[in-house]
Amino acid sequence: MASPGVIEPAAQSSTAQPLSRRRFSHDIHGISPDEIDSLMSSSEGRPFLVVHHLSEVKDEGIPFLIPGIPITCRVDNTEKHTTRSKVHVGTLYTVQLTHGHFHWSVKRKYKHFQELHRDLYKHKMMLHLLPLGRFLKDRQQLRAMSEEMPSLQGTERTRRTSSKMKYLEEYLNGLLENSFCRSDHSMLEFLSVGALSFVTDLGPKGLEGPIFKRSGGHRIQGLNCIGHHQLCFRWSRRWLVVKDSFLMYMNRDNGSIDFVLLLDPEFKVKVGRSYTDTKYGVCIENFTRSLIIRCSSYRQTHWWSHEINRLTESSDFLKVQRFEGFAPPRENTLTKWYVNGSGYFADLADALEQAKEEIFITDWWLSPEVFLKRPATDNYWRLDEILKRKAEQGVKVCVLLYKEMEMALGINSEHSKRTLMDMHPNIKVMRHPDHVASVIFMWAHHEKTVAIDQTVAFVGGIDLAFGRWDDSLYRLTDLGLSQTDNPTADAVDDGVSGGPKPTEPEKQEKQHLDDLTGNTKLWLGKDYSNFIRRDWVQLDKPFEDNIDRTQVPRMPWRDLSAAVHGKAARDVARHFIQRWNFTKIFKNKYKDGFYPYLLPKSHCTADSLSFTVPGSSKAKVQVLRSADRWSTGTNENSILNAYIHTIENSEHYIYIENQFFISCADDGKTIYNGIGDAIVNRILRAHREKKKYRVFVVVPLLPGFEGDISLGGGNAIQAILHFTYRTMCRGEHSILSRLTEVEDLWTEYITLCGLRKHAPLSQSLVTELIYVHSKTLIADDRCYIIGSANINDRSMLGNRDSEMAVFVEDEDRVLSLMGGQEYQAGPLTLALRKECFSVLVGASSDPSVNVDDPISDEFFFLGWNASAKQNVNIYEKVFKCLPTNSVHNMRQLKEYASEERLCDTDPEQAKKELKAVRGLLVHFPLKFLCEENLLPPLSTKEGMAPVGLWT
Repeated sequence: MASPGVIEPAAQSSTAQPLSRRRFSHDIHGISPDEIDSLMSSSEGRPFLVVHHLSEVKDEGIPFLIPGIPITCRVDNTEKHTTRSKVHVGTLYTVQLTHGHFHWSVKRKYKHFQELHRDLYKHKMMLHLLPLGRFLKDRQQLRAMSEEMPSLQGTERTRRTSSKMKYLEEYLNGLLENSFCRSDHSMLEFLSVGALSFVTDLGPKGLEGPIFKRSGGHRIQGLNCIGHHQLCFRWSRRWLVVKDSFLMYMNRDNGSIDFVLLLDPEFKVKVGRSYTDTKYGVCIENFTRSLIIRCSSYRQTHWWSHEINRLTESSDFLKVQRFEGFAPPRENTLTKWYVNGSGYFADLADALEQAKEEIFITDWWLSPEVFLKRPATDNYWRLDEILKRKAEQGVKVCVLLYKEMEMALGINSEHSKRTLMDMHPNIKVMRHPDHVASVIFMWAHHEKTVAIDQTVAFVGGIDLAFGRWDDSLYRLTDLGLSQTDNPTADAVDDGVSGGPKPTEPEKQEKQHLDDLTGNTKLWLGKDYSNFIRRDWVQLDKPFEDNIDRTQVPRMPWRDLSAAVHGKAARDVARHFIQRWNFTKIFKNKYKDGFYPYLLPKSHCTADSLSFTVPGSSKAKVQVLRSADRWSTGTNENSILNAYIHTIENSEHYIYIENQFFISCADDGKTIYNGIGDAIVNRILRAHREKKKYRVFVVVPLLPGFEGDISLGGGNAIQAILHFTYRTMCRGEHSILSRLTEVEDLWTEYITLCGLRKHAPLSQSLVTELIYVHSKTLIADDRCYIIGSANINDRSMLGNRDSEMAVFVEDEDRVLSLMGGQEYQAGPLTLALRKECFSVLVGASSDPSVNVDDPISDEFFFLGWNASAKQNVNIYEKVFKCLPTNSVHNMRQLKEYASEERLCDTDPEQAKKELKAVRGLLVHFPLKFLCEENLLPPLSTKEGMAPVGLWT
């Protein structure tokens, strides 16, 4: 692992070690004296760290009841029940218990009081027979214990039930005042108290008790015995715990959690032999399992089923929420948006430093060596060093990575997993899916989330990986910053004058790999990337450059993300926990105790925030996802539903920034998502109503695959371009083809753009597209969606890639402009839209450009479209950029690519021309290769792949 002064970790090599030989195979068991003190001194309830130290709590003899806090009981109800003899009618007592702010009830027969007394008396006798000094205190306490067996005999007590209840209440309260009796195993079982009873963040105490559970019942292919005969089942004694949003069972002998079942809309509790195939059975179902437990009596089965339903009936997760999602909108949620990775990475780094209990990370790709704050002058803010530091402090770090098909992708998740897990046993990394075992070859885990202590979460499109860090300058070069450069500057660099001037390569001091002191580079090693020129390779050598930075410009990366707090953060964490526990069950290699089951915190404590992200504001936030039985164990496509709902209900405009734009359904032949259809219908509605309505679409000018576009780009690039053009303008299902009703007036409603930048590099002028990786929708300056979902079937349908997003709706209003009229806008959304527009049209560097009114003719036609058109013309004149509307076929492409460029023949004139470039916008070239069939030939591997791979 890396020391502060070493960039290249000594443990890293180009030869990957087998993951089965992980460095740590066991947790570091043990709990520090300070942690023990915090457990013993806590009067408001146990801290959440108990969840991750159950075996240590048991070994250290830490009492389940909170020291110094009295526990009192009240026997306040009786029920009659028939005993097994069917002749004698017994009495069932309801015992109401209070311990601090925790309240619960248990039902006990008189014989249970008698059994408790016998057990306590037996333990008392054993202590007297063991004259050891360490039991002296216990023996002194037991002298005060009455030896009288609780008896309900007697004339008065026989006549009056109330006196019987009072007698048992006094008897039990007397025992609970005795410190030995109240911590005795028999008493704890009588009270239904366990190690997790009083963990504040798990919510109310809930229901607990010993049960027998039956093996099997998983609704996951391959996890159950093939047979259905009772000989195929195994019964085990466990301690069942029911909380307000989940239930679990654990092994009381070793303190391990053996299974967690989350509440979901499929959650049901059924009683009877017809459902359980056993006497006194209870069946508890959710999306992933039918859990069968066996109770001791008919009465107990109905008590368990009744109490489970009572405890869970108010849970949000039992209902299908808006957009058919798993989580409801959360009002008054602190949230913050990020445009570009610089601010996001910096806030994330600070938030990780605040972690006290847990860090959950999901990524499509994770680079352990990525720096979160730049320029890096040491390793302190490197991701793996941050996670190692927190792990050493006792924080549990859990990471879920997409396990790629290695022949198709070079993101090397094996290196990421090995690097992180070799640092500390508190860092656990799972990869999923196993492609052969799960028969999942085409789909990916694509979400990018971080949850910290289940209190703050980050959701968006930015992986914690190389190439993602950027700011509003979108630099094309990185030969080291001059002393006057500011990596967080807001002004847009024109690349020629007034912007950062890279130091000439011959003036660069050699950057030693073992020392970052004085470093001024923002992107080190593989982080400096242009993946269309050359995809990433040898990621186990992270600090060796992948391309020649003195000759090849980097490809800037535009992306968005969001931070959420409180209940919304708990929803993000719950999704992670659902995936983690699902993966642990599904993959045999994760079934050992090294990979723990995770528990979701209760939403009733979510408003207690230990820290907040600076600059956050309140809004209504709903967590959305795309999930399927292969990825999460459930089905959901709430992101798609939210997109369509937002587009259909928008009144003035929508702004889409996305890595892909593949939509427009065709009756189930090729494309299924209806986002493009919703756009068409909304434009047609505006046209018929003669109302002003705008659609802004910003996508990358080329798909993110390696290929030389001057030679056609390769089959993968062309395949994505085919389906992008099929959505925009080519074929009967495209948006523009279906807007024939508006004829040539479509330009008044929709604009399709990409982004481009230019800069000097090694005495030459260079240009490069800005790779739009965002997954964002903004509507009417009042709401927005930020997430990981692309506009294509893979991300949106739910049964393909797994995704996560947040839908943010402003609850406050500020005065703004819309269509020349005063307008009540949402402050968060308005600020986000203005940030996006200001940078794209150059308003941040040119005060004369006004972005206040997004749908006015002046802005739409002059501020946006005229700038995009002018920029296209300049770039084509200076650089002969590709893709371009001037090239309709491969013959023209070859001729165009061989033409001389002004930037080469007359650099001074080229610089003068480039001064007229305003902002970053360029129109998307709708006629590029329009005479070619861009689908891959069937004889190629891309052509043989299913169409769904590209859509």
